[in-house]
Amino acid sequence: MHSHHEIAIRVRYHETDAQGHVHHAIYFHYFELGRTELLRVAGYDYADLERNGVFLVVTEVACRYYQPCRFGDTLRLVIETTAIRGARMRHIYHLYRDEILLAKGESTIGCVDAHGKVRRLPETLANLEATQ
Repeated sequence: MHSHHEIAIRVRYHETDAQGHVHHAIYFHYFELGRTELLRVAGYDYADLERNGVFLVVTEVACRYYQPCRFGDTLRLVIETTAIRGARMRHIYHLYRDEILLAKGESTIGCVDAHGKVRRLPETLANLEATQ
């Protein structure tokens, strides 16, 4: 799997708050979009994983905000897989407008079965390349 991926995001009006800035909770939507795209370019589809009883759930997430994003901004989200072990994957995220760092985040994704019981990542996912 690619351990690093970038996507472009155009800020939509409904993602902003009364001050015209992207609402803080929306950054987590961007992170999820990045994770989904990272898996997609590596040849994995969330729907296929779930049909096979593999569910990836957020167990921990954080974001540090440096500068606001605004309606109409074109953003660049860089996502990197930093660790894969047992039932968990860790990612870091850097969100930019041009070369200006706007936010940095991190998450831990856990693997569970259809009943919510923790399970090891399937071998195909567990053997994906992670940066150290």
